[in-house]
Amino acid sequence: MEQPSSLSRIDWVARSCRLLAATAAEFRDTRPFAGLTIGTGIHLEPKTVALLMTLRAGGAGLVCTGNLNSTQPETVDYLRAQGIKVFATQTRNADEHGASLDAIIEEKPDLLLDNGGDLFARAAERPYAGLMGGTEETTSGRTRLMPMRDRLNMPILVINDSPIKQFAENRHAVGQSMFESYLRFTNRSTNGKRVTVFGYGACGKGTAACFRNAFSAVSVVDIDPVTTLEAHLDGFSTPLREAAIRSADILLTVTGYAGIITAADLPLIKDGAILMNGGHFPHEIDVEGFRNSPAVAAIDRYEAEQIETVRLHDGRAFHILGGGHMANLAGPRPLGNTVESMDLGFALQARCLERVATGGLGREACVIPVPADIDASVASAYLDLAR
Repeated sequence: MEQPSSLSRIDWVARSCRLLAATAAEFRDTRPFAGLTIGTGIHLEPKTVALLMTLRAGGAGLVCTGNLNSTQPETVDYLRAQGIKVFATQTRNADEHGASLDAIIEEKPDLLLDNGGDLFARAAERPYAGLMGGTEETTSGRTRLMPMRDRLNMPILVINDSPIKQFAENRHAVGQSMFESYLRFTNRSTNGKRVTVFGYGACGKGTAACFRNAFSAVSVVDIDPVTTLEAHLDGFSTPLREAAIRSADILLTVTGYAGIITAADLPLIKDGAILMNGGHFPHEIDVEGFRNSPAVAAIDRYEAEQIETVRLHDGRAFHILGGGHMANLAGPRPLGNTVESMDLGFALQARCLERVATGGLGREACVIPVPADIDASVASAYLDLAR
C-alpha cells in the first residue's frame, strides 16, 4: 500500500466537485476562453478554487480578488502558487477591499465574474474597450446593477435568477449553512428557541425550515404581504415586526437589503438575543449604529470567535455574530455553503461565461436571468452523475 498522503480542504473540495471536474475535462478540449482574461470578485475559499481551475482549463487567464471578510489566506496562497494573479487580503476595511477591486479593473479583463456588483459598478464608472460582459452571482448585485444597464450595455447573466441557484443553493444550502454557522459560532442549542427570520425569499425559506427542523419556534417577517401569506400557509408564525423582534432569542436577516435591524430597534431586542446576517453585504444589521448608540454602555469582544456582546445601560445585553458579515463565511473555520450546491452554482457560472465568451448573447442580455437551455443542460449533467 502507498504511504498515506496529506491533503488539504482545497483537495477535498476539488475531488467532491464532480460536475465542475466534468466541465473542466470538456473545456480542455473546447477552450472557450482561449486568449481571454477573466476578472473575478468572489469569495475566495476552497470551493472557488474548483471554479477558477475549471475556467483556467478552458484557456482563461485569471485576475482575482475576494469579498469583504470572506477571503481565506490559504486559498490566496494556493492560487498564487498556481501562477494566478490575486489582489486580495482578509479584510473588513471597505477602502482596502476597494483598492483590490480597482486593481482588477486596471488589468482590463475581457470578462467579469462578479459577486455583489462591485466590479461591474466600477466598469460602469470607468468603461474600457474590450469588456465583453460576464456574470453576477447575487440578488444584491442584480438590484445594484439594474439602474446601470444603459451604461453597461453588455451581456451580464444573473446566476441567482436561475431556478437551480434558487432551490439548490439559496433554499437548501443557505438554510443549512446558516444553521451550521449558528452552531459553529455559539455552540448553543436551537431547541425551544424563538427564532425570527427576516426575509422569506429562497434563502429565508431554507433558513426558516432548517431552524424549525432543529426544534425552534420560528417566526417570519417580510414586507411583502403575499410572501408573508406564503410563510403563514407554510406553517410559520407571522407576527408584526415589533412583536417578532421582542420575542426572538435569535434574529436572522436574509433579505439582501440594508437597515433591516438598526439602533432604532434597541428598545425591542430581548436580553440575551443573538443577531446574525446571511445576506451578501454587511449592512442588513446596522452594527456601526449599535456600536455608536448612546444606549450602549460597553461592548465585549470574543475576538477568536468573532462575537460581540453589546451591553446596554438598562442591563440588557445581546450578541452579534461575525460583525454582521455573511455568517456562513465568517467566524471560526468558515465553511460556506455545501460543496454540492456550489458545484451546481459554479457550473452555471462556467457555462454562462462560456456563452458570453463565445458570442452567444447580444447587448440586450444585460442583467438578465440565466438562459433556460443552460439551466437544463446543467441540471441534466448533474443528474447523470448522480444516477
